[in-house]
Amino acid sequence: MMSIQWMDEVLKRKDDLIKDLQGLLQIKSVLDEENATEDAPLGVGIKEALQYLLNLGEKDGFTAKNVGNLAGHLEMGKGKELVGILCHVDVVPEGDGWSVDPYGGVVKDDKIFARGSSDDKGPTMAAYYAMKIVKELGVPLEKRVRMIIGTDEESDWRCVSHYFTHEEMPDMGFAPDADFPIIYAEKGISDYDIVQNLSSNVQTDKKEAAQLISFQSGRRYNMVPDFARAELLVKEKQTEILQKYNDFLQQLEVKGKYYVESGVLILELEGISAHGMEPKNGKNAGLLLASFLKDTILDEQGGTFIQFAVNHLLDQSRGEGFGIQYKDDITGELTINVGKIEYTQNNGGRFGLNMRYPVTFDMTEGKNKIEEIVAKEGFSIENFSDSKPHHVDEKDELIQTLKKVYEEQTGEKAELLSIGGGTYARSLKSGVAFGALFPGRPDVMHQKDEYMFIEDLLKATAIYAQAIYELAGEKTN
Repeated sequence: MMSIQWMDEVLKRKDDLIKDLQGLLQIKSVLDEENATEDAPLGVGIKEALQYLLNLGEKDGFTAKNVGNLAGHLEMGKGKELVGILCHVDVVPEGDGWSVDPYGGVVKDDKIFARGSSDDKGPTMAAYYAMKIVKELGVPLEKRVRMIIGTDEESDWRCVSHYFTHEEMPDMGFAPDADFPIIYAEKGISDYDIVQNLSSNVQTDKKEAAQLISFQSGRRYNMVPDFARAELLVKEKQTEILQKYNDFLQQLEVKGKYYVESGVLILELEGISAHGMEPKNGKNAGLLLASFLKDTILDEQGGTFIQFAVNHLLDQSRGEGFGIQYKDDITGELTINVGKIEYTQNNGGRFGLNMRYPVTFDMTEGKNKIEEIVAKEGFSIENFSDSKPHHVDEKDELIQTLKKVYEEQTGEKAELLSIGGGTYARSLKSGVAFGALFPGRPDVMHQKDEYMFIEDLLKATAIYAQAIYELAGEKTN
């Protein structure tokens, strides 16, 4: 194979790379279904960003294809086998508090600032220029190389779903939309509701101290709820309940308040939010409030709901409450986040769970165990969804090649990473997440003043160029 100084080639194109990236960053490609049209199903900005990259590729001599205005691709090379590079051009909303124009692509302090600079337009343009360098150098390829461009990664992944319904799956590939060195394993992610089965002959216990009228906490499966609210109709001992609640808040060192509205006692509690992949990083407001109510004599239906929360979910983020604790050496422990808790007297209770499970966990057996336990308590599972775990064997050619490239370009050891989150790589049958956030750099994705270091942009481009060369270039004996 040829001997090429990849960074030298990147530096020759530095100004063009930054200019083309700025053009992409200046497009507000945020999901806008309210103003969607038939030829812009996710909004005009998203379609414009997709077309920008397709036009750029066509101008540079790649084969470009728009796939239903939901995705597209740029291809070069020849051969039966296909190497995929899976990127996306949609971004999350910019939010408030920026010190620069969030869609300006401003370069200052050796960084380029904009929404999407690090997620995922910067890494996408690095991968694009990597392909461009390989093409312009006339490197003989024995495989095709295809950049697959998604437009809905930040929401529902309709782009890749549509794309792979109509186009071929790469034999191998990588997604420049996460961390370096290499993310080779991702946990399975399952969302489901545990719903209280209502009985028509529930008897009102005359000894009850209170009726649970409503309970609400959390809005997203994958976030630890930071607020909870319960409404109670208290028959007796209201002062005693309030004193106990006050002591409870002080003991747990959390904020909360209580007040009476139209004869109804309202209890509120503030927790600490965190990503659902590690519930222990937060304080689940809903479960904490349920733990207080467990000692209050409630009506039968409300009491059953609260007891279920305490017996099976409180402080049991590893699945202990369902007897499904599990871990492996590849992706670690199974975790369960209780992201949504709801109760009304008319509809009963509902718990929205986000479960992340190791690659070797038997999900069928695990789900059966959960169903068995919840059925005994008068509950059932609804709205079950399951994104299977993703894992590429560390001895695989793809892993070994990317390790070699990363180590040669950086001089650092390419550690293999496993995560509880999900990246675009799980859309590929044989794919990994490969950069472009380098070890030690702060993760500013989705934050105000999002940026990417120019140095990292260039270094990632060199890494991706060599990776394409090693994965798809003609091998000589």
